[in-house]
Amino acid sequence: MTDPARKQVILAAQLPGIHNVTVWSDPRSRSQIAFESFAALARTAERGLFDFFFLAEGLRLREHKDAFYEFDVAGRPENLTVLAALAAVTRRLGLAATVNATFNEPYEVARRLATLDHLSAGRAAWNVVTSFDGFTGENFRRGGFLQEADRYTRAAEFLAVTRQLWDSWADDALLDDPAGGHFVRPGAGRFAHRGAHFDISGRFASPRAPQGHPVVIQAGESDAGREFAASDADVIFSKYNRLDEARAFYRDVKGRLARHGRSHDELKVLPTATVVVADTDAEAAAYADEITRAQVGPQTALAHLEAVWGRDLSAYDPEGPLPEVEPDPEALVLRGHSVFRTGRLETARRWRALAEERGLSIRGLVTEVHGGQTFVGSPRTVADAIDHFVSSDGADGFVLVPHLTPDGLDDVVDRVVPLLQERGAFRTEYTGTTLRDHLGLGPARPRTHVRTPSQEGGTPR
Repeated sequence: MTDPARKQVILAAQLPGIHNVTVWSDPRSRSQIAFESFAALARTAERGLFDFFFLAEGLRLREHKDAFYEFDVAGRPENLTVLAALAAVTRRLGLAATVNATFNEPYEVARRLATLDHLSAGRAAWNVVTSFDGFTGENFRRGGFLQEADRYTRAAEFLAVTRQLWDSWADDALLDDPAGGHFVRPGAGRFAHRGAHFDISGRFASPRAPQGHPVVIQAGESDAGREFAASDADVIFSKYNRLDEARAFYRDVKGRLARHGRSHDELKVLPTATVVVADTDAEAAAYADEITRAQVGPQTALAHLEAVWGRDLSAYDPEGPLPEVEPDPEALVLRGHSVFRTGRLETARRWRALAEERGLSIRGLVTEVHGGQTFVGSPRTVADAIDHFVSSDGADGFVLVPHLTPDGLDDVVDRVVPLLQERGAFRTEYTGTTLRDHLGLGPARPRTHVRTPSQEGGTPR
């Protein structure tokens, strides 16, 4: 039984892919493309009573020195199509997708998300993102014509218009009245919007979805991104896994809610995390080291260093020291990777200081800064750590990314979740049917007005 006096842990699962390295190369991993891999991980998450299943997405394959960067996952099917299929093989698990607001249009995204919410009986969620570069834009008609700041204002208006479309059908607009000869109320679906980025009007084709609005997720780190999350998002992803940093982020974002007329519980903070479980802490530590070394191989280590240095470093030994040559801040060696797009001189300075302080090789350094697992230990150790992190207000829960596809979550579900349930920190059954129910959010109601970018005061990032 859950304990109402205890803070409850939110758990989500993410199929490895974006920003993960060499997952596919492990002989125990299965297909990153076949539907059964998605279905197997989703079923495991639902068996563990997780809140939702999340798919990240990039719109262009990354390139390393003008060639395909093959340590990424390639060939991944489109998110919403996969989640629509998963709606048929799950019953309660939320279904969350990254959908880009730079290279889509509000009408089509609003309809696809409303459709997913209908098909899943109220389990859809949307991670709102923008694209930061013309490199990705080359795949699309619009190319790179928008400046970065304009992409953020477009995204803010995009979300406002999308919500207007979802609200264009009243709850009782679908009559389905054969006796009276009326299927819908007059005026259902009518909308009109004129703004800086969109000038559209017409009739929205999808009736109001079970949740009203699918759950809105945001991943902003900037001040504007945090403000956007506080005003308009239901969930914000966090990058902080150290408890002191995580608690500072948590306090900051939650502290912004009141000025937008929102309560502390209306925004959930969820960092991404990895978990390695074994019978003992020592066995788990050894296994975690094995996983990390496999994921940060020699070629991956050099590629990540080249991404920061902006130089071809293939002549250097990945097991040797960092190069003496300084970075070229204007050159891009790894294109399409948001982690390495800004602040590279400062990153190089910090990396060099860390390598000198600890005597790290290139591979050792990259393993230190990009490898490592969040929670490592016996089932009891991991359950204690997760519960402590959440109860200490470092987060409201975690998005867990397994190191193997699709079986990497089994130990968490079978060995850690029961311990969280035992202490009353995690549900023992689903008590609602929608994702908003799982997250403790009420159904989204039509707004009295739709904020425009100039009224928002912040943009998604």
